[in-house]
Amino acid sequence: MATFFFRAVASDGKLRTGSLTAETDKTVARELRKQGLTPIYVGIEQKKSFDLKLPAFATGHRRDVLFFTQELSTLLNAGIPVDRALSITGELTERSKFRFIVLDILRVLKGGKTLADSLGTHPEYFSDLYVNMVRAGEASGSLASVFERLAEFEKSRDELRNYIISSMIYPALLATVGCASIIVLLTFVVPKFASIFDDSHMKIPTPTLIMLQVSKVVTAYWWIAASVLFVSAVSFRVYTRTTSGRLWWDTIRLRVPLLGIALRKAETARFARSMATLVANNVPLVQSIGISGAILNNRMIAGALGEVAKGVKRGEGIAAPVRKAAVFPPLAAHLLTVGEETGRLDQMFARMAEIYEADTRAAIKRFTAIFEPMVILIMGVMVGALILSMLLAITSINDVAV
Repeated sequence: MATFFFRAVASDGKLRTGSLTAETDKTVARELRKQGLTPIYVGIEQKKSFDLKLPAFATGHRRDVLFFTQELSTLLNAGIPVDRALSITGELTERSKFRFIVLDILRVLKGGKTLADSLGTHPEYFSDLYVNMVRAGEASGSLASVFERLAEFEKSRDELRNYIISSMIYPALLATVGCASIIVLLTFVVPKFASIFDDSHMKIPTPTLIMLQVSKVVTAYWWIAASVLFVSAVSFRVYTRTTSGRLWWDTIRLRVPLLGIALRKAETARFARSMATLVANNVPLVQSIGISGAILNNRMIAGALGEVAKGVKRGEGIAAPVRKAAVFPPLAAHLLTVGEETGRLDQMFARMAEIYEADTRAAIKRFTAIFEPMVILIMGVMVGALILSMLLAITSINDVAV
């Protein structure tokens, strides 16, 4: 028999701590679930908990925040005081705008505020998750390790985001060049080619005739098409900035074959990485879900997390509400079930993040592997059809000449 310390969430969403004597940590986890508690941590080492208040959420500027976090992590781990570390970071910052932010944080800190409160004065840079992690680190005296963990979190999130963007650049560029080539052919090349037939009474091949008519329409009414596209783009942008519009667009994107799968896995990885960081630093589970939902890009998935939080408050744990919400892949709920049973929920969230970050990269790779040849094929067929129509016309002229 051994004494195990535990942290668990009650049905009211509040954190409970204590100790139980049992043979294994799994026995303690089962006993906690019988009492209506959701185990977050069960182990032989005691961990402190903290009551955290949540400031408003903002996405921040990722590259600046990543640099700031990495520098502070390095300096604090070297034993440099916080105020001196901030001063050095401000000197090392290349961008003048962010240097002003760092120096303003230092000014507020020297004015008597905590580092978390000082960071909270710039919510456009430092998110809810970031500020609460720092507050937990200050309360536990482990600020250096917290910044190290935050640096890992910001780096993994930035790497995944950059991978998705870089993977989509080539297909987007390919489609843009293809469309531009077709427009140039229809508006400049084909009209010059059509002048050959102006004074001719010869019969024009049907494909060439269709090409000439399309060229005339595009040349004469391009401004109407451009206006319609512009108005549509602006209207779409305005609508998707509304709550209902953003929800509609996020739902549509998840239904796109291949791309929807990749987006869902990316959001799962983002949610899991955030939860692993927060739960490991003793942020209450319900509050962690709220913070993690706020940093998600997809509003449909973020909205479903509200029901997950309600389930946690009712004492259902987190695995069952996640399974019921059905917004994450099925494996996610199974991993969380294991985390609840073993009292290692933070570790399981971290494992879940690793799995779905790798799956996201694989899904994006599959999508681009199919999308790129499709774009090439479609553009090739369209350009080939235009060239073939011209060749048919040239051949018909030679036949008449003979």
